[in-house]
Amino acid sequence: MSTRSTRPARSTRKSDAARSRLLDAATADFAAHGIAGARVDRIAAAAGINKAQLYAYFGDKLSLFGAVYRLHAYAVVGSVPFTADDLPGYAVGLYDASVERPELVRLTTWARLEGVVTDDLVAGDSSVAAKLRAIAEAQRSGTVSAAMEPRDVLALVLAMALAWSPAGPSATATTSDTPSSDHVRRKRALREAVSGAFAPSSRVS
Repeated sequence: MSTRSTRPARSTRKSDAARSRLLDAATADFAAHGIAGARVDRIAAAAGINKAQLYAYFGDKLSLFGAVYRLHAYAVVGSVPFTADDLPGYAVGLYDASVERPELVRLTTWARLEGVVTDDLVAGDSSVAAKLRAIAEAQRSGTVSAAMEPRDVLALVLAMALAWSPAGPSATATTSDTPSSDHVRRKRALREAVSGAFAPSSRVS
């Protein structure tokens, strides 16, 4: 009886381990080669499984990319506490998280280059709806400017936080050898910019 009951648990652990290895291998391949350049056989070999198993887990290469993207996007977003009353602090937290997890930036860059809409990949993230509700409430209470829609406020905060990332518009992108003094300066500027951009009109001098 006990032997039979342990078999499903062992099978689940093996399946979870294989899936985790696949996601790790796929992260490295997509980040290095993009979606079109990634090779399913190379990913499967790096994960130590066969291609049939990969397709059984994820269906196709684009679905695998979506799973990889969500893994890293949720890890970054989930690591930064969100408070609508402190949008500057949230932006700085996102900056730090993007520096610590450069895979997401590279994946986003490839997705843009290849025309994959990343918003569609995380459309089911319930935390986005919660953030929008929090921003709307902050606007009603007068702590965040009501001049913009909550979704536009959130989009702009994200864009500002990632302004120095390789996926952003800045010519001075963050790299692994960026001096710490640059990070300090950028985060100070980011905090000031977000604070000024979304302050209620009565607080703008």
